[in-house]
Amino acid sequence: MERLRVVTLNIWNRQGPWRERLPLIRDGLAALAPDVVGLQEVLGFPGMPSQADEIAAGTGWHVHYAPAWHIGGGLTYGNAILSKHPLVDAAVLPLPTPDGVDTRSVAFARIDVPGGPVPLFVTHLTFQHHLGHVRCRQVRALTDHVAALAPIDGPAPIVMGDFNANPDSDEIRFMVGLTPLGGDCVYFEDAWAVTAGAAPGAGPGYTYDRQNAYALRSREPSRRIDYVFARGPDRHLRGEPLAAWVALDQPVGDVWPSDHYAVVAEIQVAVRPHDPF
Repeated sequence: MERLRVVTLNIWNRQGPWRERLPLIRDGLAALAPDVVGLQEVLGFPGMPSQADEIAAGTGWHVHYAPAWHIGGGLTYGNAILSKHPLVDAAVLPLPTPDGVDTRSVAFARIDVPGGPVPLFVTHLTFQHHLGHVRCRQVRALTDHVAALAPIDGPAPIVMGDFNANPDSDEIRFMVGLTPLGGDCVYFEDAWAVTAGAAPGAGPGYTYDRQNAYALRSREPSRRIDYVFARGPDRHLRGEPLAAWVALDQPVGDVWPSDHYAVVAEIQVAVRPHDPF
C-alpha cells in the first residue's frame, strides 16, 4: 500500500435529527472510500452498541471506541477509530483536564496495512474558547504519547481530530513547529495547509462554518478547527501529505450530516525514493 486515505469527523453526538443524520454520515463516508476514519463526540451506551458501531454497521469495518468522559449511568462520550484494515495495540490514552471540565482522551491504534502498521491517534480537545492554556497542555501530552508509541525511526504516525483551535493558535502553532510551549518543539505537517490550503486561490477550509445551520446555532465564528497531521515526510518520505479536502459539507434537504465538516487526507505510508536532482 502506497498511501492511506484518512477521514476525521466530529459527529455531534446525537444532537439534532440523529436518525436522519446517521445515513448521511454512513453514505458520505462510504463514498469517500477511506482506509480509516477518526470520529469525535461519539456516545457509548451501557449494554448497547456505541454510535461508532452504528455508523460501521454492515460495512465490515473494525471499530475501536475510546471513552473520554464518563457522564454517568454507564453513558460515555469519546473518540473512535473505524478501519477497513485490522487494528492492533488499541488503547485509550489520557489527556490532562482540569476539575469541572469534561475529560478528554486519545484513541490510539496501529492500522495493520501492507508495509507495516501505521500508528494513528484520534483526539478531541477541550472546547471552551477561554481554555487555550488547557489545550496547550493537551497537545504537549498528545505529542508525548506520539513520541512514546511511534518512535522516530518507525512508520510515520498520523494524528487527527477536532482540536477546537484556529490555525494561528498556540496549540496548532506548536503542532507545526512554530512555538515550543515552554519545552521542546515538535513538527507535524497540517495536511490541508500544505496541500489544499497551499493551492492558488484556496479558501479558508472552514470545518465549523456558519453556513451550516447546526453550527450557526452556537453563534461562533466560522473556523478551521478539524485537522489531519502527519509526522513527515521522514527520510524515506513516509508521512508526506499528498492531498486533502473538506467533505460532508452539504445538506440533503435541510439535514446536514453534522455540525462539523469532515477533513479527508491522503498520506504516503510506503517507503518512496527521493526525486532525482
